[in-house]
Amino acid sequence: MTSQETQPEMARTGREWFRNAVVYQIYPRSFADSDGDGVGDLRGIIGRLDYLHRLGVDVVWLSPVYRSPQDDNGYDISDYRDIDPVFGDLDTLDELLNGLHARGMKLVMDLVVNHTSDEHPWFVESRSGKDSPKRDWYWWRPAREGMEPGAPGAEPNNWGSAFSGSAWEYDQASGEYYLHLFSKKQPDLNWENPEVRVAIYDMMNWWLDRGVEGFRLDVINFISKDPALPDGPRADGMLYGDGGPHYISGPRIHEFLQEMHQEVFEGRDKDLLTVGEMPGVTVEDALLFTDPVRGEVDMVFQFEHVALDQEGGNKWRPRKLQLTDLKKSLGRWQEALGERGWNSLYWGNHDQARAVSRFGDDGQYRELSAKMLAAVLHLHRGTPYVYQGEELGMTNMTFGAISDYRDIEVLNHHREATTHLGHTDAEVLAALAPLNRDNARTPVQWDASRHGGFTTGSPWIAVNPNANTINAAAQVDDPESVYNFYRQVIALRHTDPVVADGDFTMLLPEDQHVYAFRRSLPDAELLVLGNFSGTAQTADVGIPAWSNAVQVLGNYPPSPGFELRPWEVKVLRREG
Repeated sequence: MTSQETQPEMARTGREWFRNAVVYQIYPRSFADSDGDGVGDLRGIIGRLDYLHRLGVDVVWLSPVYRSPQDDNGYDISDYRDIDPVFGDLDTLDELLNGLHARGMKLVMDLVVNHTSDEHPWFVESRSGKDSPKRDWYWWRPAREGMEPGAPGAEPNNWGSAFSGSAWEYDQASGEYYLHLFSKKQPDLNWENPEVRVAIYDMMNWWLDRGVEGFRLDVINFISKDPALPDGPRADGMLYGDGGPHYISGPRIHEFLQEMHQEVFEGRDKDLLTVGEMPGVTVEDALLFTDPVRGEVDMVFQFEHVALDQEGGNKWRPRKLQLTDLKKSLGRWQEALGERGWNSLYWGNHDQARAVSRFGDDGQYRELSAKMLAAVLHLHRGTPYVYQGEELGMTNMTFGAISDYRDIEVLNHHREATTHLGHTDAEVLAALAPLNRDNARTPVQWDASRHGGFTTGSPWIAVNPNANTINAAAQVDDPESVYNFYRQVIALRHTDPVVADGDFTMLLPEDQHVYAFRRSLPDAELLVLGNFSGTAQTADVGIPAWSNAVQVLGNYPPSPGFELRPWEVKVLRREG
């Protein structure tokens, strides 16, 4: 099938409009630089809106552009109601919003309310003394009983930070510690304090009143902690305990999200979207979070399928992904949220390695496997997310030395592993290579010019050298490109009700190479067959029943039968 130049009208309005929608994530500092300072900005995004419109996406999810010291690339917010000068200003944000709306697209802002920057006025006031009226806006605690404040091991509990080291930072001026589940410059807000919640809801309403259509809520299932803050279990060889059992989907999380819905979203008369990023979320909890009757969030980002290629969930211990594990995981989520709730669908984002390098073949079969991955993901039941550059088949980067990296997670892990865990520099670099976050943060490759057309200056992080051959300019007008295949997949969601509304049935769950499933409505069915290998495979899916079906999508010239060439995807349709 061929895609359409103009974007179709949404098939739905109201709460479930997003069933038909496709979301595109922009990581602003790496998308497009308009002023030559080497960092992407809002003006750069505005200059590429026609590119996004042509792709056919319905929603742009914008990673944080708020004022920030940029310790964690903007996920450390110092002012929720202003734009960081590196990206632009509020007037430019309004111009971007208007440009999206003029093209029939919506804007969803990334929002971090589990923590702020330590430079946010709230925390500056909180830190000013134990008697500060905002002291209880954050998690302040004295040293462990019987220990000298500031001494090794005197932290209030044994939790480790997601960015290595202790989750507690000692404040010498007040003699107490504050909790930070991420960087020490990202102190956690205390959602037990109702004043904190009122301030956050007021800020969220301010953004919706300004015209944005919703939020992607960063680590939102971490906001409810067990107030006792007990120690967590410590695995062998680990320096710190795992606090996750005491803050992942904590005791008041559903109460807080229902209150947020009531105070911010309820009663508004336009189509909005809330997606909660929820590390460690279970299927059972996700069903509660996304049940429309409960009024919490529209969908969640879960991480089960992107931990399958890691030993024990440790991203620095990568292992080969087994396709049967992937099918078991995604199939379980499809089944669990089939009657109530809703899935989000993604291969990659700013925190994950490049999809084609991770799940496909970024060498000989890069284009074919990138297309196959697109069709298989987008034709599941749920709302698909495209991470910038994914629609071009962008690949992982090769970083030669630790000095080439920019991500705080990588830099902190390298320091801890070489200083405290006894690993060599070479060992750590080898472990970092496959799954590090900077793989996804290299600039979008617009053309074959210097720095891939991203900037006229020196980019904040190096551009992948393969920009000479993998770039937007080479693909937008090529009907056989990865970009135009994405257009076809997106158009199929917009035009075929089976994609948005059909039931999901996993087929061939034990096949090591073929990913097969059926989407069905009473009057029509789709069969999706994806070969996750570089050798020919046969999909035994009840061939006679599908012998008269019509192929509506594929990454090879159509062929009869159920033989799949290397990294081939076939999508067949039959009437009921």
